[in-house]
Amino acid sequence: MKNFENVLNLLGRIAIAALFLPAGLNKLMGIEGTTGYFASLGLPAVAILVWVVIAIEVLGGLALILGYHTRFVAIGLAIFTVLASIVGHAFWAAPVDAAFIAQLLFFKNIAVTGGLLVLASSGAGSISIDGRKAKAE
Repeated sequence: MKNFENVLNLLGRIAIAALFLPAGLNKLMGIEGTTGYFASLGLPAVAILVWVVIAIEVLGGLALILGYHTRFVAIGLAIFTVLASIVGHAFWAAPVDAAFIAQLLFFKNIAVTGGLLVLASSGAGSISIDGRKAKAE
């Protein structure tokens, strides 16, 4: 049964990382558009913030897949996801024709945050760098 739980944990980490890693890589591939979008949101220090967000999404996604410092990364990504949801999917301030999609994306991110918090509480399992380190100790 423990092997089954560890496989599910790995699959869950990969599924959650599927939100962050491609998003970060897409931002990187379209850096000018990303910078413009961030500027349109009225965010400060956009030239720096874009690179911080890309690093969080790419490195955080890779860390989840590998199971590296999983509890810490999951908490950091949970905080990041809530903040990104408030800034990027503010359905309460969206035009009527865009509010439904913004609300859908907002609550999808809240669900992802829930998964990250569960991952933070459970850890990466044995199929991970964290699991290998714990086994070696």
